[in-house]
Amino acid sequence: MKKGHIIGLGIIGVAIMIIITSIGDASTYESFSTARILASNGDVKPIHVVGELKKNDAGKVVGIEVGEDKTSFTFLMVDNDGTEQQVYYNEPVPADFERSEQVVVIGSYKNESIFVAEKILMKCPSKYQETDVQAASM
Repeated sequence: MKKGHIIGLGIIGVAIMIIITSIGDASTYESFSTARILASNGDVKPIHVVGELKKNDAGKVVGIEVGEDKTSFTFLMVDNDGTEQQVYYNEPVPADFERSEQVVVIGSYKNESIFVAEKILMKCPSKYQETDVQAASM
C-alpha cells in the first residue's frame, strides 16, 4: 500500500472513533424528578429537561423574576410529567422567552429546591403558524 492510503485509512479510523464516542454522550430528555434523584446520588453531569413555562388561566406566563442587576433570572417551568420547578439562569432573559412553546433547560440541581440551568434552548412559535391556520380555514 502507498503511504497516502495508510494515512487516509488512519484518518478514517480516528473519525469513526470520534463519532462512536460522541454518540455515547448524546443526552436524552429527563424529568425534574429524575434530575433530583441523580443529584442526590452525587451525579453532577448536566441534564436536559424539557417542558413549558408556567401559565395562568388566561395563558399569560407567570413566575418570571428578574434579578436586581438584570443579569440573572428565575422562572417556573412545568416538565412533561407535570412537575413544577423553579429554575435559575445566570444570564439575562433571552429575547422572546415568554413566547416560547417549549423550553429545554440544561443543568442540574445545586440544592433540593432550585434547578440551575447552564443553558436554555427555546422552541418559539413558527412564523408560519398563523398563515397555516388562515389557509386551513379557507
